[in-house]
Amino acid sequence: HTPFSVDIFMALLFGILIALLIPIYVFFLLRQKFNIYDSAAVAASYGSVSAVTFVAAISFLEIQQIDSGGHMVAVMALMEAPAIVMGVILMRLFDRTSGTDTSLKNILHHSLTNGSVLLIVGSLIIGFIADTKQAEGIRPFTTDIFKGFLSIFLLEMGMVTARRLKSFLAYGPWVWLYGLLIPLINGSVVALLSAWITQDTGDRFIFAILAASASYIAVPAAMRKAIPQSDPGLYIAMSLGLTFPLNITVGMPWYFYLVQG
Repeated sequence: HTPFSVDIFMALLFGILIALLIPIYVFFLLRQKFNIYDSAAVAASYGSVSAVTFVAAISFLEIQQIDSGGHMVAVMALMEAPAIVMGVILMRLFDRTSGTDTSLKNILHHSLTNGSVLLIVGSLIIGFIADTKQAEGIRPFTTDIFKGFLSIFLLEMGMVTARRLKSFLAYGPWVWLYGLLIPLINGSVVALLSAWITQDTGDRFIFAILAASASYIAVPAAMRKAIPQSDPGLYIAMSLGLTFPLNITVGMPWYFYLVQG
């Protein structure tokens, strides 16, 4: 619903770039303590975004009586798939135990044609092509009962995490440190760098929140299929149990302060 412009194109490009770069540095940071599969899954989680955190950020801006561009919703949606692709690429690139072809062509083919990635990218294409009238035909499924399906999924993810809580605690203090510092670093850096893309306070704040958030819906669903060797009790607990409450309580005021400076 937002007229396309050069500024919007730059915002979309900046969001995709964030989603590609964050998993890379997070992966190599975590490889010092975790295995390849867990490092790749956590990296994908932090490169991707949390829609719930995004909604909370919009509410935060409304309280401040500040608007953000409508295109930031598209930025959020476009940041999911690149992070998942990058997570799969990193796993395939450094996994020497599977005996599979590790050539760049094979890695890219496997990553881009993975069922989880195709589902997300396909959904974006369908959403772009379909108009409001066409979307009304499936509204009962996509809108009316969506929260119910989401609740069931989150409950199932919560049970998976709870069953592995003991193993999560066994990872030691490093996992707590990563879960609290990574979002603060990502959000702070992007809050400052976003000044090169836009001077709009609301958009810069949303960029910071998107960079700081970690996915606990799209990525867990994708990782269970793309990297089944990874531990959901690690990346879900980090994103949902540590990063999400941090961003809501401490992160938002801090990122807002940075974008106003």
